[in-house]
Amino acid sequence: MKLRRNRVRLLAGILPFAVVVLVSAFHANTSVAQRTSHLVYYVHGRIYTNDPAQPWAEAIAVSEGKIACVGKMAHILLDCGGSQEGAETVQLDGHFVMPGFNDAHVHLGGAAADELAVPLTGVPSVEEMQKRVTAAVAKHKEGEWITGGGWDHTLWPEKRFPNRQQLDAVAPKNPVILTHISGHVAVANSLALKSAEINKTTPNPPGGEIERDGLGEPTGMLKEGAAMSLVRVRIPDPTAEQRRKGIELVLRNVAENGVTSVQDYSDWADFQVYHDLKEEGKLTVRITEWLPFDLSLNELQNRQAQGGTRDPWLKTGALKAFTDGALGSRTAAMLEPYSDDPSTSGILTNDPEKLKAMAIQRDKSGFQLAFHAIGDRANRIALDVFEAVAKANGRRDRRDRIEHAQVVAPMDFARFAELQVIASMQPSHQTTDMRWAEDRIGRERIIGAYAWASMLKNGVRLAFGTDYNVEPISPFRGLYACVTRERPDGGPKNGWEPQEKISLADCIRAYTSGSAYAQFEEGRKGELKEGEYADFIVLSNDLTKVPPSQFIKTRVLRTVVGGRTVYSSN
Repeated sequence: MKLRRNRVRLLAGILPFAVVVLVSAFHANTSVAQRTSHLVYYVHGRIYTNDPAQPWAEAIAVSEGKIACVGKMAHILLDCGGSQEGAETVQLDGHFVMPGFNDAHVHLGGAAADELAVPLTGVPSVEEMQKRVTAAVAKHKEGEWITGGGWDHTLWPEKRFPNRQQLDAVAPKNPVILTHISGHVAVANSLALKSAEINKTTPNPPGGEIERDGLGEPTGMLKEGAAMSLVRVRIPDPTAEQRRKGIELVLRNVAENGVTSVQDYSDWADFQVYHDLKEEGKLTVRITEWLPFDLSLNELQNRQAQGGTRDPWLKTGALKAFTDGALGSRTAAMLEPYSDDPSTSGILTNDPEKLKAMAIQRDKSGFQLAFHAIGDRANRIALDVFEAVAKANGRRDRRDRIEHAQVVAPMDFARFAELQVIASMQPSHQTTDMRWAEDRIGRERIIGAYAWASMLKNGVRLAFGTDYNVEPISPFRGLYACVTRERPDGGPKNGWEPQEKISLADCIRAYTSGSAYAQFEEGRKGELKEGEYADFIVLSNDLTKVPPSQFIKTRVLRTVVGGRTVYSSN
C-alpha cells in the first residue's frame, strides 16, 4: 500500500503539468497507429459514459485507440499503467465529456457538393434565389452548369414552387438545376430541360413526376429522383480535386460538431476519396457507407468486397432503398390524400411487389436493408416487405431499418417492434417541419408524426441522425428538438405534440449507442467503457445541468476519434 500511495502522490504531482500537443488531422503526416499507440490520460472531467452500469466518471485512460480504463481518478492512477513511459495527460478542467455522436443518416457527398454550389439554405424569397444565381452566372462561362440546393419555398411569402421562367430570367445561357432542401424535388431552367430532352411530350418516369402547367408544358419542377436524374445525368462530374476539396470541408464541419461516426449514403466516387484519406491517416470520422439497393446483386457484392465490412474507420453497410418522397414537397406516400391538396396522396418511388422480390433476394445474400419511408403508406409498405423477407428467409439478426419513419399509422407502431425494425429518425426534421406539417396532413394524422415517445413505448429501437445535408450536421439541434419539440427561438409553449417528448438520456442514447446498434457495432462504440473505441467529445456546457435552450448554443471544445484529437477549439 505504501508503494501505491507514493505512486499516487507522484502521479498527482505530474498530471497537472503534462502537455498534449494538438495536431489537426488534416495536416498530420503520421499514421493513425503512430498517433494512438501511447497512453493518454483525460483527467478531472465530468464524464457522462452512457453506460447504465457506470454512468459517470472523472477520468479516462486511452491506449491503442481504445479506452483502457474509465472511472474515478484514484482508479485511473492506481490501476491503469500510470508509470508508463511517455504517457500524456489532458486536463479536462471539469468540462462535460460524453461519447461522440454517431449520426445514423447523412449524405456527406451531397454536403460536399453544396460547398461548391450556389448556397440557397434559408433564402427568404424567390427574388433572393435569383440574386444568388445571378452572382453565380458572373463566375461561370456561357454554357457551364450551375447547381445549388437548400431552398425552401415554405419560407417564401407565396409558398409556391419556383419555375423555369424565373431561372431563365437570370441565367438564359447557362443550364441550371437547384435542389429543394428535402432533396426530393428540384427546379431546372429551360436550357437544363432542353439538355435532358424534357418537353411537352416527355412521359413521367416511373416513380417520378415532371410538373406541367395548364398547357402541358414543363414548369421546371422535377419531383423525385427518377425525374431529377433525367437532368442530373447531363451534369459533368466534379474533378477529383473539386470532390476532395468539398469532402475535406465537410469533414472539418463534422468534427467541429462532435460527430465521430456517420452512416453515409453518397456516390461511390466519394467513397474512394474517403478511402484515400484513410490511407493517408487523415480520415477524421468513422464512416459506414450504404450501397444503392437498386444495383444488381453482383455489383452490390463487388462493391462490398471492395469496400469491406470490418475496417473500424471505413466500410460498407446497409442497402438503401426509397419507397416515397418527402412531406414538404407532398411526395411522401400517404394512405389518404393530403389535407392541403386532395388531388394527391404522394408518390411511391418503387413498385411494392418488385421491392419485395428484390428485398428477399438481397436479404438472402446477407445484406442489411434500410428503406427510406416518410408517409404512413410508405412506412406500411416497408413493414410489409420486411415481414415478407423474414417469412421467406427465416429468422436471423437482420436489423432492418426504416429511415425517417416520419408519419406512421397508429396500428403500425407495434409492428415496428414485432418485426424488430429499427426506427432511424431525425429529430431536427420536426423542428423544421412543424411550421407546415399539420397543414399537409391534418390534425388526426399529425398525432402519429415524428413520434419518438410512441416508438419507445412500443419497444422500438431508435437510431438518431440529422439527414445532413438536408439539415445542419449539429446534433445539438436534434437534442433540443428531442426534449422540447419547440422552435429554436422558443414555442409553441410546452412543445408541439408534447406527448412525444423523450428524456435527454433517451435522446443521447439514440444518438450514440442506438446508432451503434443500428450498424451492428454495439460494444465497440456509443458508450465510454473499457474496450470500446476512444471516441468522445468535450463540451462547453454540461447538457445535464443547463436548460435545453442552451443545447443549441453548446460548443464542442475537443473531438477525439480513436484516441486522436481531430478537432480542438483552442
